[in-house]
Amino acid sequence: MRVKRAVHARKRKNSLYKAAKGYRGGRSRLLRTVKDAVDRSREYSYRDRKVKKRDFRRLWIVRINAAVREHGMNYSQFICALKAADIVMDRKTLAYLAMEEPSLFAQVAEEAKTKLAA
Repeated sequence: MRVKRAVHARKRKNSLYKAAKGYRGGRSRLLRTVKDAVDRSREYSYRDRKVKKRDFRRLWIVRINAAVREHGMNYSQFICALKAADIVMDRKTLAYLAMEEPSLFAQVAEEAKTKLAA
């Protein structure tokens, strides 16, 4: 008895069409074009999940640097001073403090600055 592929082939096609929903023109209707578009979109989404992490880290560093310059240091000196003061905070938290809780960030900066001078 031969194997009939209709059900599985249709299931695979439908999953591709579902993934291409909302694409314009043939990119949502023509199977070969749909495959290419979906493959490319999956490659981009895989890559950009990594890029997103880089971009946010860069943003946090910019925000910390801007906040720390008000306290007479630059980013590099600040991070070095934090390590010397044994203050363990990630950049996301530091950036949040710099934006939303400037008084608390000022305390952290002053604590780090005393270690930097010593």
